[in-house]
Amino acid sequence: MMATLPPSPFDRDRRNRRTMLTMAGVGLSMLALGFASVPLYRIFCEQTGFGGTTMRADANVQVSEAAGHAMSIRFDSNVQPGMPWQFYPEHRTDTVTVGRKDMAIFIAKNMSDKPVTGTASFNVTPSQAGAYFTKIQCFCFTEQTLQPGQEVRMPVLYFVDPKILDDPDNKDTQQITLSYTFYPVEPGKKAS
Repeated sequence: MMATLPPSPFDRDRRNRRTMLTMAGVGLSMLALGFASVPLYRIFCEQTGFGGTTMRADANVQVSEAAGHAMSIRFDSNVQPGMPWQFYPEHRTDTVTVGRKDMAIFIAKNMSDKPVTGTASFNVTPSQAGAYFTKIQCFCFTEQTLQPGQEVRMPVLYFVDPKILDDPDNKDTQQITLSYTFYPVEPGKKAS
């Protein structure tokens, strides 16, 4: 029978260094994943409609109408507390043909005596309809700056994808609510 020798200090130091480097690599990977998670989640939601995130399409998109299939669209508007804007839809509801492009107008007015820049966050409910609610043009794609007392009309060009009619999760969907919340941002700073 052969006797085993205890590990040498050199072997122990090498294992400790390897373990330390491995743990440092794991820590750096977790830190990188933490920073990447917000943009990755945003991309995931935009691609899948997860959580009521709407889809986005080019102005040249061709959509076939689903004749005889109408859906009610309700428009909701909010401003973050402390934001000095009035913000509301021109019409609270609209009935659209599924697959037909339509436009909604929202009105915003700066009630303060200084310029205010805002960004709108948005979602749709029911959340499973987000994958089928597609925006072509929207004020929410960019920051909006209103001068003191300025009132603007802001369009949203959209359609409901006819594929919603084949989705069993949306078989009872008769109304989609498009909701916006404006919140202030400093001009030139990227909203998070």
